[in-house]
Amino acid sequence: MDFKLSDLLQPQEALVSVVVPCYNEQGNIETLIQEALEVVTRRPRIEFIFVDNGSTDGTRGLLEALTYKTAGLKVSVVERNQGYGFGIRSGLKAASGKFVGWTHADRQTKLTDVEVALEILAKNQERIFLKGRRSGRPLSDKIFTLGMSLFESILFRTKLGDINAQPTLFARELLAEVLEGPDDFSLDLYAYVAAKRFGMKVLRIPVTFGPRFYGESKWNISAKERWKFIRRTVAFSVRLALPRRGIS
Repeated sequence: MDFKLSDLLQPQEALVSVVVPCYNEQGNIETLIQEALEVVTRRPRIEFIFVDNGSTDGTRGLLEALTYKTAGLKVSVVERNQGYGFGIRSGLKAASGKFVGWTHADRQTKLTDVEVALEILAKNQERIFLKGRRSGRPLSDKIFTLGMSLFESILFRTKLGDINAQPTLFARELLAEVLEGPDDFSLDLYAYVAAKRFGMKVLRIPVTFGPRFYGESKWNISAKERWKFIRRTVAFSVRLALPRRGIS
């Protein structure tokens, strides 16, 4: 890719499109939009696509009001929640960037992390799959992530690190494959494995993982819910691995 970081300040087409799925995130929306405005003001070639993923609170109204006619900010609406992955894939259909991806709306990581990713993307070739590397998490969460990463690495016969870390960004050539992905949280794994199969270079950026400011986790709220998440993920992983075990 032939461009310099200084070129990214010019009002050109989006270089990076970031989907932010929002499900009942009313208490986080104002801060999220403010962060996004700060980013697109400094980096006009970043765009954010906020997805109201079938929320039942005031999320949709706030998103539409706070982003109205604002350059670099878009809103996509899913009328009925059909899962985390479904919401992300809906938002990706509106993405115009050469690099596309997503991050979370719960504010445990910051939208400004995308600026760090932008600098890395600007210095490399297009075949890149970029994810965060989380720090500041509780020990129990670190152990859980390590265990899942080890299981997936053995299953797919390739090293897979922190699978659910955000942001997730990749060259547009992977987009069509990701749009065929699952509707639930397995989309993170699906995209990661697809990038490996496409021979993309996996890069990581450090991100600080903080406390949740509003709302609650949809899965990490009890041992029962975590076990349900593990069972769903394992079942999906096995199905995904069956047609092609190794990553060439």
